[in-house]
This record gives sequence, structure tokens and C-alpha cells, in this order.
Amino acid sequence: MSVDPGLPIALLVGLACTAAYVLLRGNAGSRLPLIYAAAVLGAWAGAWLGAKLGIRFLALGDFPLLPAVFTAGIGIGIVAILATLGPAGREPRP
Repeated sequence: MSVDPGLPIALLVGLACTAAYVLLRGNAGSRLPLIYAAAVLGAWAGAWLGAKLGIRFLALGDFPLLPAVFTAGIGIGIVAILATLGPAGREPRP
């Protein structure tokens, strides 16, 4: 039985993209799990899309890194935009 390398590599790419986002932004707050999930799903979808389109530039075995990183960034951007447009949060109780 063999494991498809797509999901474990997507988890690592999502972690690296999330870490880069937090490093550049300085803080992710309580959105960190959402940002990580969006990055992982974006990386996984980007790898699938890159494989279907035949993009083999910067590939790690059968996993195309360039489309995975690009779509992980798109996923992080969508979460960041939705968090900005959403409610500001609760006020602390006295």
C-alpha cells in the first residue's frame, strides 16, 4: 500500500505559506487555523490543476510546487479579505 504524496506535501506547502504570511503580516490572531486550512486546500488544488495543465516547472516528483504555492497564496488572500470585510469581533466585557 502506498500513500499519494499530494496531501503530505500540500500540508507542508500550506504550512510554509502560512508561516510566510504570519512573518510578513506580523500577526494572524484567531484566523490562523482558517489561514492554514485555506493554504493547504489551495496548495492541494493548485497541485491538481498544475498536473492537469502539465506545468512541470519547479516540481517535486509528481507534485508541481509553483502552481501549489500560487494557489495557496490565493487561498490565504481570500481568507484575509473575508476577515477584513467581516465583523470586527466582540468587545471585551468589563
